[in-house]
Amino acid sequence: MTTQNQKEGIITEYLTTDISYRDLGEKHGIDFRTVHRWVHNYQDKMRNRKKIIKSDPASKDPEDALPMDVKKLQNELRKTRLLNAVLTEVINIAEEDLKLPIRKKYGTKRSLE
Repeated sequence: MTTQNQKEGIITEYLTTDISYRDLGEKHGIDFRTVHRWVHNYQDKMRNRKKIIKSDPASKDPEDALPMDVKKLQNELRKTRLLNAVLTEVINIAEEDLKLPIRKKYGTKRSLE
């Protein structure tokens, strides 16, 4: 019976050298079909991990990966920007209709009343 460490060592040896399943099996006293099965199971496991990482929805939408407080702040910022745009447009319309400057003029001095 081989341990997990021995099994991983045999798989690594196969993947990093040009040794055959049969020679590796003889070297470690294991049937070559067992070595073949271990290697293929390992390779399938690695392929499945790559598929999971690629199909992970969090990796497609970076906003989903953010913590909730950051999402909340981003949502508040979006709402504030929208409100700012609406209020700016309201001021523009009021200035056009009333023909009065509503916005504060920068550089003018305040009265001391």
